Amino acid sequence: MPVHDERVLFEFLVLEGAQAGLSWETILNKREGYRRAFAGFDPVKVARFTPEKIRKLMQDESIVRNRLKIASTVTNARAFIAVQREFGSFDAYVWRFVGGKPRVNRRRALSRDLLGRGFKFVGSTICYAFMQAVGMVNDHSVDCFRHRGVGAGRSGT
Repeated sequence: MPVHDERVLFEFLVLEGAQAGLSWETILNKREGYRRAFAGFDPVKVARFTPEKIRKLMQDESIVRNRLKIASTVTNARAFIAVQREFGSFDAYVWRFVGGKPRVNRRRALSRDLLGRGFKFVGSTICYAFMQAVGMVNDHSVDCFRHRGVGAGRSGT
C-alpha cells in the first residue's frame, strides 16, 4: 500500500538494504531489534551516530552485524535528511519517480539518483523491493484485494 510517512520510508530503506543477500524472514525476525538499535528509525537521531555507536552495534545480536550495512544506515540517514531539506520531504522526492502514483519498473532511475546523492545499499533490486514495500509499484495480481487499494493510492500508513 502507498506509504507517505517519513519514518516508515526510512525504515523500509534501512530494512531493504539490510536484507541484501539474506532472507526476508531473517530481517523480519530482527525488525524490532532494528527499531531499538536505530532509534525507532528516526533519521535525525541515526545521522548523529558516532563511530563508537557503530562499533557497539556490531555487538548487537538483534540486528545483522555487518559493518558496511550498519555504517550505510548512518550514511543514508544523513543523505535522507539532505533530500528532505532539498525537496521538503523524502516522500515528495521519492514519489516524483512515479509521478505520484504507483507504477512498474522505475527502479533504475531511483537507484541512480539515490547513489548520486550518497546513499549506500540502494542498487536497482533493493530499490525495486523498497518501491514495492511502500506501494510505489503495484505488482499485486489483479484478483488480489491489495491491487485495487494500491491502484487507488490509498495509504497503508
